[in-house]
Amino acid sequence: MERTLWVIGLLALFVGCLWLMYRGWQNRAARQAARIGELPAAPAELGAQVLEPTTGLYLGSTIAPSWQDRITVGDLGFRATAELTRFERGILLERHGATPLWIPQESIAAVRTERGHAGKVMTEDGVLVIRWKLPTGTDIDTGFRGDDKSVYPAWTHYPTADQTRTITGDDEG
Repeated sequence: MERTLWVIGLLALFVGCLWLMYRGWQNRAARQAARIGELPAAPAELGAQVLEPTTGLYLGSTIAPSWQDRITVGDLGFRATAELTRFERGILLERHGATPLWIPQESIAAVRTERGHAGKVMTEDGVLVIRWKLPTGTDIDTGFRGDDKSVYPAWTHYPTADQTRTITGDDEG
């Protein structure tokens, strides 16, 4: 009888911990909702494909510059297998089991490689990180671990919105 009570007590403790983690996730999403706002929708015309699609794992998005401050609004906080494609007008991240994520070209501040992102630590330069600005003005980092890391240089050397303005002389200042 004593063993049964211990098992029931430990099971209740375990379920209680799961419930508290779920509530924490929901509270974080509520706190972040105003900073995240509505995500940009993919336009009907994406422009020409600039880089070949690459498959891998979407690691999540974080509020920049903290690689640990995971965004929990909507389905941005959930990892998913994905395909990343670069078009003239932006980057399309098609996540399996989640909504596609569109990153407009004019919002992209940097594409770089990192060692870790959103609680996932890899070998050096194992994660492709895209820093971009949401319509609310919040900078976020979106992490992607590609199946083929040999494509990373093509992604990191493609001009960002700021670099494109400098190259073409489109600065308004």
